[in-house]
Amino acid sequence: MDSGLAIRKDAALDFLALGALVHRLDPGIVPFRKAAECKIHVSGGEFNCAANLADCFGLRTAIATAMVDYPIGDLIAERVRAMGVRPFYKHFAHNGVNGPNMAAVYSDRGFGIRPPVVFYNRANEAGALLKPGDFDWKEIFSGHVRWFHSGGIFASLSSTTSELVVEAMSAARAEGAVVSFDLNYRAKLWKIWGQEDRARAVLDRIVQNVDVLVGNEEDLQKGLGFQGPEVSGSSKLDPSAFLGMIEQVVKKYPRIKIVATTLREVQSASRHRWSAVAWVNGKTVSAPTADLEVYDRVGGGDGFASGFFYGLLAGESPEEAVKLGWAHGALLATFPGDTTMATLDEVRAMARGGSARIQR
Repeated sequence: MDSGLAIRKDAALDFLALGALVHRLDPGIVPFRKAAECKIHVSGGEFNCAANLADCFGLRTAIATAMVDYPIGDLIAERVRAMGVRPFYKHFAHNGVNGPNMAAVYSDRGFGIRPPVVFYNRANEAGALLKPGDFDWKEIFSGHVRWFHSGGIFASLSSTTSELVVEAMSAARAEGAVVSFDLNYRAKLWKIWGQEDRARAVLDRIVQNVDVLVGNEEDLQKGLGFQGPEVSGSSKLDPSAFLGMIEQVVKKYPRIKIVATTLREVQSASRHRWSAVAWVNGKTVSAPTADLEVYDRVGGGDGFASGFFYGLLAGESPEEAVKLGWAHGALLATFPGDTTMATLDEVRAMARGGSARIQR
């Protein structure tokens, strides 16, 4: 099956992301109101993909983003380096009192019947201050880039971040890079400056530039305004609702060659059933279904996206690419934090149907 994508063979960068970096405070299974300590994970949907592709899959990746010159920024920058991602930073000075800041995300993992809880502090966030003209795209793309990626969380941060996404995508298209976008619709973020109507107007302009779209049926309905069945609070394993909306999507956005999503049935905070599906250039490709013991669910969708992107960049068939994304997302749920600790061998073994038997 042909993916329909024209992917450049050689370039200085395999993958370039545009997004905001955040630090996630994680007290584990303890609710925040009773927490005495937290772990710190560096995250951001776009960064997660770049980090996964560099650390697990061995690709040359980069991120264009904001960086505040203060200790939290230093911590985040160290993690970016550790994951092997090349940064293109727009630097901001911290005034010592109220910012600009690197955003904080708070999430306890829940347990059993008690669900995870996520909330934010994005007050005076440096990422939201990014605007067109902040990055020299001609210089960044000078050695060529194979794939460009951004997402709906970054687009939702301000009126200028969405314009920056459009600017970057225009530069990526002129360069000949594949352009992908993860809708990642977050009602809490869009509520701050316009809710669904504003989201749909902004995301419509962005998706007109996209070759590969990631998002489930709820993202498609709330983010882009497509008609579909009533959505529930959690994804189900039946892909029919998602696939039933694809005709609307590709009719409105004929540039799109691929639409992909994960499928998740939440049985408890620590037990999920997991699959994935993609519409690829007119045909449907599905992953197997796995029963997951979940350690930390945050980042699983980015884990799928990065594994799927890797498969396509590596010249694998769409069927194998979906399996690689599914396998990597499943493995990522077994690690703490938002980014990968898996190896490519582990991902390929899982994609082939590997088990959890001890490896000696």
